[in-house]
Amino acid sequence: MRAPNAGYTRGLVVPKVSKLIRSATTNDAAQICDIYNHYILETPTTFEEQPVSVDEMVQRIEDTMRIFPWLVWEEELRLMGYCYASKWKSRAAYRFAVESSVYLHPLAVGKGIGSQLFDALLSKLRQQEVHTVIGGVALPNPASIALLEKFGFEKVAQFKQVGNKFNQWIDVGYWQVFL
Repeated sequence: MRAPNAGYTRGLVVPKVSKLIRSATTNDAAQICDIYNHYILETPTTFEEQPVSVDEMVQRIEDTMRIFPWLVWEEELRLMGYCYASKWKSRAAYRFAVESSVYLHPLAVGKGIGSQLFDALLSKLRQQEVHTVIGGVALPNPASIALLEKFGFEKVAQFKQVGNKFNQWIDVGYWQVFL
């Protein structure tokens, strides 16, 4: 039997959770560092080994956003993830190819935030003259592979033992999609 007034909310204020995807700003650098430095210190996901300072992250955001999008997922004024595109290579003929990156706060993993961020990033890249998007993945990483393949990326390469972090050799796979 249902309790009287179960689920009844008239007269009650039910707070709405504020969630949005927006362009990053340099004011986001500290929270982006919090997310990224976790991956540097705790996982082989990135091959960086020293935490990134807020000043360095400000510079990275500014450099990236001169050409490509850098998006964040904000929830109640807290960043839960971010993604961006960067040049694949520096030579001129590579200008139509980008590499994508997505990082989530550990509390945001498995909630669909990465998919929504990635979808927004690809949408913005389609509006630019980007022809192909590449995703590099330190292996094994089934969650990142699943995200890329969800958006039509196909595996095109795997380099064996190209990184060494936490005293272990790490392979890197590359996935690609044409826009």
